[in-house]
Amino acid sequence: MAGMIVAPRRWIARLAAAAGLLVTVVALLIAPATPASAHAVLESSSPAAAAVVSSAPSEVTLRFSESVRKVPGKIRVIAPDGSRADRGEPSFDGGAVSIPVDPAGGRGTYLVSFRVISADSHPVSGAFTYSVGAPSTPPVDSGTDSRANPVVGTAVKVARFLGYAGLVLLVGPALVLAALWPRRLPRRGPARLAWIGLGLVAVATLADLWLQVPYTAGGGLFEVTGEGFGSVFGSAFGAAHLIRLGLLAASAFLLRPLLARPAGRADAIILAVLGGAALLTWPLAGHPAASPAPAVSVVVDAVHLGSMAVWLGGLLMLGGFLLRQADERELGAILPIWSRWAALAVSALLLAGTVQALIEVATPQALFDTTYGRLLLAKIGLFALVIAVAAYSRHLVRRRIAAQRPAPVRRAVWVELAVTVVVLGLSATLVQTTPARTAVAGPSSTEAGLFSTRLSSPLFSMQVEVSPAERGNNSVHLYAYGKDDQPLPVVEWKATAALPSAGIEPIDVPLLPLTDSHAYGDISLPAAGDWQIKITARTTDIDQATVTATVPIR
Repeated sequence: MAGMIVAPRRWIARLAAAAGLLVTVVALLIAPATPASAHAVLESSSPAAAAVVSSAPSEVTLRFSESVRKVPGKIRVIAPDGSRADRGEPSFDGGAVSIPVDPAGGRGTYLVSFRVISADSHPVSGAFTYSVGAPSTPPVDSGTDSRANPVVGTAVKVARFLGYAGLVLLVGPALVLAALWPRRLPRRGPARLAWIGLGLVAVATLADLWLQVPYTAGGGLFEVTGEGFGSVFGSAFGAAHLIRLGLLAASAFLLRPLLARPAGRADAIILAVLGGAALLTWPLAGHPAASPAPAVSVVVDAVHLGSMAVWLGGLLMLGGFLLRQADERELGAILPIWSRWAALAVSALLLAGTVQALIEVATPQALFDTTYGRLLLAKIGLFALVIAVAAYSRHLVRRRIAAQRPAPVRRAVWVELAVTVVVLGLSATLVQTTPARTAVAGPSSTEAGLFSTRLSSPLFSMQVEVSPAERGNNSVHLYAYGKDDQPLPVVEWKATAALPSAGIEPIDVPLLPLTDSHAYGDISLPAAGDWQIKITARTTDIDQATVTATVPIR
């Protein structure tokens, strides 16, 4: 009778898994083919930035370094009188964007503002002016700010971290219960941990899909539209996340019997295949899919992620359950096997990380001169510390001390886990940071040496961004926010830059209002040092305040 009950249950579980796979196949079929690129930069335009042309063009053309996709409503051409000069929807052809413009817009200065999406799912925005006949006072773009709310950027990183943490909580218990768990010990605790991990991955995936709308289009957490969701779901980013959800649904039905009792070989193999396929969705939705060698980068990143999940998940099971519950005889059998697994996972991590660094960093200089490179160095330093602690644990296992005295190993395991939590946080930040190869190569890249700070005054708070924060030409972005942390309209902007230590008096920063709460300017800073950038913003006829940022220029 028991066998007759179990067989239908397994049949139902496999049928449900097949349904999840069907969702995955459908997502694969609708996934768009995307050429390799990353963090596109504007290489040229027609008319050129700051150019003065004799007659009004009927079209403005933007040429990016790589293929880009549309963000609905975020490409605008503003006429000298403040009206919209663009007519109809822009057309996209790889890295070329053509914007139809009314040729009867009149003489004066026009403002072109844009926000597009690179192939690695990250938004790229900017603005420039051109003039017809003769320059005039630049117009102000009265449309919505194209910059995502800072809360959204933070939420994206948190969602990525939760996804990685969930993967660790899911893979560790599943692997240990399938291969190393003593039969006499209860499986309830590890099973609960695995279900929490599965839930975290699913929630993080759904959060990624939601946040991608305001992240790419600009706006707050709840400023989403059906058109925005349609754009996300129709992208490679959206397809990868939908595939992940389908694979998670399929895996859930096969995971349940494995967590309750030792699984059959067929179910374990199917579950391993589903897990490997799910791992590929992380690199397919980020930098690796848009690297110079996408096939290599995707596989290497999946290996890196899988090795991390096996290692950290196994450590969590070791420190949280086995070292406390297993007896000396069981530990004597388990620890040598786990030690070999850990060594293999660490070796895979090192190899995959080295290949990733060679592709994403490209040059030794980029390792030190870019935000991505410096974050990678921090990650390497912490990883080296973890390796040292792991070597100590392996030494105890080899000397057969760990099974007799598990306390030192338990302490070492918790140290490893504590440090690797920080490493996971760095990884979540890295996937949102421009790769070093792009930051160095891109002429208008802002990640190479971005300085960013938030200043407060009685009237407003001001987000100040200076890039690349080096001697020579720098771009300055100013964003004004009210006390409710919402964009605050500014009537008049003024800014100066001075370097008192070198005797350089205040230099005016010419500012171009891109929206009523966002201004942009270019300035040449001739010397290194701590520059004092003073910004005055007038919000009404009588209300104004001044804030000062100290910007280290290299």
